[in-house]
Amino acid sequence: MVIRAFHDLTAELLAVLEDSTTERDVKIERVTKLIDRRDGLLSQIKPPFTGEEQQMGRAVLLLNQRVNHLLKLQKQEIQRDIQEMNKKKKSSNKYTNPYESLSVDGVFYDKRN
Repeated sequence: MVIRAFHDLTAELLAVLEDSTTERDVKIERVTKLIDRRDGLLSQIKPPFTGEEQQMGRAVLLLNQRVNHLLKLQKQEIQRDIQEMNKKKKSSNKYTNPYESLSVDGVFYDKRN
């Protein structure tokens, strides 16, 4: 039953996203693998559906909403970390080379010569 396997993968994906003890890189790798497997199953789901399959599909939709929300939060966290890293990099460069960004405004030009 393809819908049951899809439901189980979605539940596993949700569990991985809700787990805050694993390292981010490991979590991203597992999420990517689960999404790829779900994508393969999604193409195999074809109507007509039995009553049980329809009920399972509704449950998958609810789980998927939660998965999407957690993925958006994860994305925002990663973007925030990237912005902080860029700020640190920029301030570090200013500290190591403070004269790099000097402007040339206010230069005196003598017309007499």
